[in-house]
Amino acid sequence: MNVNVQFREDDNILRGYIEGEIDTYTAPVLREELEAVQIVEGRLIELDLSKVNYMDSTGLGIFVAFYKKVTRENASLKLVSLSNRLIRLFEITGLSELMSIETDEELELK
Repeated sequence: MNVNVQFREDDNILRGYIEGEIDTYTAPVLREELEAVQIVEGRLIELDLSKVNYMDSTGLGIFVAFYKKVTRENASLKLVSLSNRLIRLFEITGLSELMSIETDEELELK
């Protein structure tokens, strides 16, 4: 399986759509895509993970590195539309306390 990443700018929000599996084999592609993102101070970067059907610890590491890069540049990162399985992965590792994660239920309430 591959991983596919597409970005779209919407005012001061950069939306990224990630699709596929994130593991040891596909992680370099995701890492390259995220490293190429131009981070502007004050910008919100929103990554939609609704079409990520599998992620291992390699993927978590990539998101942690990207989170650090974004916060260093005084921007914000939000992960949205995670499956219950991915939410659980972020909760177990404690990363849900560090990163802004918006569940489908929270989106529906808006």
